[in-house]
Amino acid sequence: MKRVIVIFLMLMSFSAFSQKTQVAVLRYRGGGDWYSNPTSLPNLVKYCNQSLKTDINIDVAVVDVGSPDIFNYPFIHMTGHGNVVFDEEEVCNLRNYLLAGGFLHIDDNYGMKDFVMAQIQKVFPELQWVELPYTHEIFQTPYSFPDGLPKIHEHDNKSPQALAMIYQGRMVCLFTYECDLGDGWEDQRVHHDSEDTRLKALKMGANIVQYVFSN
Repeated sequence: MKRVIVIFLMLMSFSAFSQKTQVAVLRYRGGGDWYSNPTSLPNLVKYCNQSLKTDINIDVAVVDVGSPDIFNYPFIHMTGHGNVVFDEEEVCNLRNYLLAGGFLHIDDNYGMKDFVMAQIQKVFPELQWVELPYTHEIFQTPYSFPDGLPKIHEHDNKSPQALAMIYQGRMVCLFTYECDLGDGWEDQRVHHDSEDTRLKALKMGANIVQYVFSN
């Protein structure tokens, strides 16, 4: 594990000197549409660069679960509808990435909950999913969400949930369920969300990014 951490830090240090920090969308197998919401993450990056004064590369990468390139990205975003499958090599690679300091944000576009939660459980069989309370830091700064995740799309008319995997006190994975933040991040012409709805989604996304880069 020490070797993995050293490699990760070397890659991150190299990236810091050679280019802006870059984030990525996770490409996975199983039939789910990992490529859905293509304008979401680029729009969130632009919003964070404007509102948080971050300096993230607006060119969002795509990385496979089992690729060593995953260590180049401190923040990985995963979304889609439906099935998700990780093989043993992918499970090992993703676990090493997350334990080395990486972060995975999963946003349920609709219908992926049972599939993705089971696959992440394979990555961390010793952990259980924990629902974050509304008092958690991620809902407090820089934007206040006293009622937790904003409801962007109705889906099954359930309350949104922020479910996390926490390893030795550090959140390594966040699963935003029944809110569909990614749809709110997309270009307005895609889902025709109101500006107020889109702003709520972008602000919550900014909270997630700030939390990840501060912890």
